[in-house]
Amino acid sequence: MISTPRYLVLLSCLLAFQPLFAQAEDPDPVRDLKPAKNRELFHDFVDKQQKEILKSDGKADKEFAPSDNEQINFFLTKAATTQVDWVQYHIEKDTLLGSQVKIKYLRGLENLLKYFNNNWRRGTVNPAELPIIIDGYEKCMNADVTNSPIDAIINQQPYDVALNLINAGIFDKNPGYQNSQYILIKKYCALHPDQVFLKLRDNTDVPFLDSLIKLAGYRDPGQLYNFAAANNKLAIAIRKINDPLVNAVSKMATSNSGRWYFPFLDEIMKGKMTISDINEVKDDTVGYYRLLVRTHLDYVQRALNKDTAYGFKELEDRIRTKATDIFVNTINSLHEIDNLSIRFKIIQPLTAEELYYLAVTTDGIIYTSSFVKGVYPLMMERINQRGDSLLMNVKFDKYRKFIKMCAGYNTLSNFLNTFQKSQTAAEENDAEKLMRAFVGKLEESKGLEDGVDVADSYASIVETIKPLADKMLLNIKANYDRNIISNNKRGIVMYDLLHKLFLSADTSNHINLSKEFGIPPVYGVPFKALANDTGRVVMQVFFYGDKDGLGIFQGFKRMFDTKLWKITTTQNWITINSIKGKPVSIYANLPLPEEDDLDKKAQDALDTFLLRNNLYPTVVIHRGHSYNAPYTIDQILPSAKIVFMGSCGGYYLINDILKHSPDAHIITSKQIGKTAVNQPFFNLLMEKVRNGNNIDWIPFWEELEKKVKVEGFEDYIPPYKNLGAIFIKAYKKAMGSED
Repeated sequence: MISTPRYLVLLSCLLAFQPLFAQAEDPDPVRDLKPAKNRELFHDFVDKQQKEILKSDGKADKEFAPSDNEQINFFLTKAATTQVDWVQYHIEKDTLLGSQVKIKYLRGLENLLKYFNNNWRRGTVNPAELPIIIDGYEKCMNADVTNSPIDAIINQQPYDVALNLINAGIFDKNPGYQNSQYILIKKYCALHPDQVFLKLRDNTDVPFLDSLIKLAGYRDPGQLYNFAAANNKLAIAIRKINDPLVNAVSKMATSNSGRWYFPFLDEIMKGKMTISDINEVKDDTVGYYRLLVRTHLDYVQRALNKDTAYGFKELEDRIRTKATDIFVNTINSLHEIDNLSIRFKIIQPLTAEELYYLAVTTDGIIYTSSFVKGVYPLMMERINQRGDSLLMNVKFDKYRKFIKMCAGYNTLSNFLNTFQKSQTAAEENDAEKLMRAFVGKLEESKGLEDGVDVADSYASIVETIKPLADKMLLNIKANYDRNIISNNKRGIVMYDLLHKLFLSADTSNHINLSKEFGIPPVYGVPFKALANDTGRVVMQVFFYGDKDGLGIFQGFKRMFDTKLWKITTTQNWITINSIKGKPVSIYANLPLPEEDDLDKKAQDALDTFLLRNNLYPTVVIHRGHSYNAPYTIDQILPSAKIVFMGSCGGYYLINDILKHSPDAHIITSKQIGKTAVNQPFFNLLMEKVRNGNNIDWIPFWEELEKKVKVEGFEDYIPPYKNLGAIFIKAYKKAMGSED
């Protein structure tokens, strides 16, 4: 959907086409157009695409309504109908064009509309730019008629418009075509700086290859390393560039031990560390992790001094990988071992600071018992029960994440009680200062992660430390007032949202979050929002072809009573249709072997089938490991109203889901997803929907809790308690951005 804050800018663009639409109010020339017999079919092809666009918003009517604004929809409908009709009219009536040339431009117009129709729902093309696309096509067509280059026209367009124009497929003989392709690459790289190398891999003939490699390399040395290590034309081009950073990364990328050295790129480039230093510890699990943490703390100090080290992100990623693979996965896997000295033996050599990073880099992965019984107590023991000293030692890096984790694992009171006490009762103690800072200056943070951590922590704090929750509310209000005075829009929005979110946690305040934030209701999803215009509810379930996926899929199929459901199997997916109650269709790809990406191909085939048949899932279920979650999320459509992730959660998971479906109600787990919870959830949801019930989350969750008798259910977060997700939704609604 098109966000409200963009409305005025968008409307002003559309108004530029008002004279054209006004001209078209006299429809006789178009209506009475009688093409030559040999071109009637090609006009029909264009007309068919117009009709496809009109129904592509999910309703088979005479309106194209991808927006929730009637004025915008009016202009877009005019573009899909009247504006296209006039292009057809101009082509047909141009006496200077021969019949075959007219057919060429009619086929180009058909291709233009077909590409738009196939891609606007995927987010590849902005639907609001349809009038610009059609206008751009006519300009390119007019230039092409005189054999004039089209590259200047392409250069003036946004990337998605330019791409749509080139995909008309008829300008490949134009003298400006090749340069237009280069322009598209530049536009793409500017729009997606994190995908520059991926784009260049298949376009090594561009004249600006070296400059883009250097720009992208300095921005993301990690990607530079990956592509320099390959055996292809791009890798060869990278290794030929004479630049200090590119040279250093290239040498590491072609070394057998390059991955061990790369996190220390900046230190090596500056002569502060040698390859020999790393070789001394790279085969020592603890020693290497210790060097990573020590270097990271140096980088943090440099960042505080406005000096960001090259490879900072890659160093953090390496810490996360080692913390997860070596330490946390080990202690998680031993969760049934009662002897704590055995379970937590592997983390015994670590210092308090190293244990701290073990925790904050594995949020969403580390088990509750691993944190509460192992990492946290050992960390506090190593720092002599002084939480204030610990945060000083780590330079308060990621402290909001740590506080959120402590709140969620119910260790926050203990942690704060280890701080230095104040001299007098009236004086603010260090713990109070910390919690004041915890909610302070969020407007200065990058992205929304810090704000989400604050939002998520409150739900736990208000249940366990009510006095602290009350102070948080006061501090939130004080920060709101501070931003009002400084007229900081970002801060005003963030703190207003947090204040209302926190107040809503107390139901006696009767805060209507939907009304306050202008977002869909958070306490439920009405049945009518799940059903399409034919009354059918469409669901999509994603499976993956690993060993666990095969087993879960078989259990999934056994869930459905043959008296209520009918299962049909095709080459790539199964369809489960209700035979009693409301019409419900569940589509699930087969968990074909992952070795050859057959599971992914099955998902692609199902996605294509659903789109071609105007079947837009409103419920999406992920049944796979957490490392597969990004693949599921990439396929979620804006139509999704309920998204259940049967794997571990976290901010980035929620944030990425909301980028695809801003109105989604998201259910995630703070821990690893469990079939013993996932299956009862799905069963209950299926029955509610089949019976045409609204999904009211509070009674739904109470009913589910009675059915689930397994440890770990408490780690699943229902949508109405997912304050972080609500915060992201409301912030984006208010700011009209994807911060």
